[in-house]
Formats: sequence, structure tokens, C-alpha cells
Amino acid sequence: MLIRRERAEDAAAIAAVHRSAFAPHYTRTTDSGATAGGRGETDPPEVDLVAHLRSDAGWIPTLSLVAIEHDRVVGHLCLTRATVGPFPALALGPVGVLTDHQGIGIGTALIHAGLGAADALDEPLVGLLGSLEFYPRFGFVPAARLSITPDEPEWAGHFQVRPLSAYDSQITGEFHYPEPFYPH
Repeated sequence: MLIRRERAEDAAAIAAVHRSAFAPHYTRTTDSGATAGGRGETDPPEVDLVAHLRSDAGWIPTLSLVAIEHDRVVGHLCLTRATVGPFPALALGPVGVLTDHQGIGIGTALIHAGLGAADALDEPLVGLLGSLEFYPRFGFVPAARLSITPDEPEWAGHFQVRPLSAYDSQITGEFHYPEPFYPH
């Protein structure tokens, strides 16, 4: 497996990765046995989120990474510009892996690569909304421990941050994702 920067020609494959990774979370079976998407028959929101992030001021091309196996994109992760009060920070997500490639370490490798790249760029902090069981293995801690709060109060229970080498304890306050993360 190779992890590299996203290229323009990867866009459709990246959409397919997020469609595969997240569609099961938005699909349910009806009483008749038919499947119905949680959002109708549309793509999971992560597909559109990545597309909108690419045209947002918070997009950082060097921090959109793909996992390649046999010349096929099998995973994707992006880190985008966020803020904590007046301080720059990064938002992690979405991160997705093709369903038939999950559970073999591709997501873990992408997260390690993304955090390493962010650290090498002297970014101070990464925030995410995610599993309290999964993300601590990468050094994420509940954001409240560092006096950082999400700007959506209902996210507080699952909002975590990962301080990097350039972290300064003065970085406190409200975390704000790039605008495409907020429904309009």
C-alpha cells in the first residue's frame, strides 16, 4: 500500500471510497425488505462534503491523502483549515476506506500519515468529531481537557483534539470547522 497526496484524477475514486464507507450508515431496510437511504437515494453526506471542501478556503491540497493498493484508491483522508478562537488548527475528516478493505489497517495508516504530515507542516492541533474508543490510540483526547469546545454544543461528548509538536497551551476557545461542515 502507498499513501500519497490526492491528485485531480482521484476525485471520482475518492467519492466512491466515501460512498462505500458511509452508505451503510445511511441505509436501512424497510418492512417490505427494500432498502431506503437515510437521506433518500442520494449519496452519504461525506461525498458532497469532500467536494465542497475542495472549493473552500480551508482546503489544504497537501493534506488530502489517498491510500493506493494495486493502482486503485482504497482510502482517503483530508485535513482542512479550522480555528480555535483566533488560532489556526486543522479538522480531520472525513476519513474513509472501501468496505471490502476495512479492518486491515488502511484507515490507521492514513490517520498516522495525516498527523505526521500536519506535524511536519508545524500545525499545532487537529480536531475531530469521532469515536471515543477509536481515536485515543492516535493521541486524541477529549477537547475539554485542553479548554477547547466545539462550536456546536451537541458535539461536546465526542469532540476530540490531538495536540502536535507546535501546540501551545494558549490555544484555547471555540473550535470552528471550515464552512462546508455546517449544513445550510
